[in-house]
Amino acid sequence: MRDIEISEQAQQENVYRFVVTVRVGGGETQHRVTLSEEDYHRLAGGLATPGELVVASFRFLLARESKESILRSFALPVIGHYFPEYESELRKLLVASTGA
Repeated sequence: MRDIEISEQAQQENVYRFVVTVRVGGGETQHRVTLSEEDYHRLAGGLATPGELVVASFRFLLARESKESILRSFALPVIGHYFPEYESELRKLLVASTGA
């Protein structure tokens, strides 16, 4: 079973901050994720809230690696450095989840 739980911290200086807890099987990991407003608009394109974008991004990551392999602290766009297909695949995930 896969569970992704996020808690949004206070937005400061145009940056969203999240703590993401991932539960897979019997274990869990925690991750601190930041997302600038500029990156949010570029990545989500109005298809998702910042929190929904983070959840979709973790679904993308978990389809490709274990929860233990995900960085413990990172800015969301860093995913694209490791997975060049991230932005195009993310857009597909968001469109599919909204039916847009």
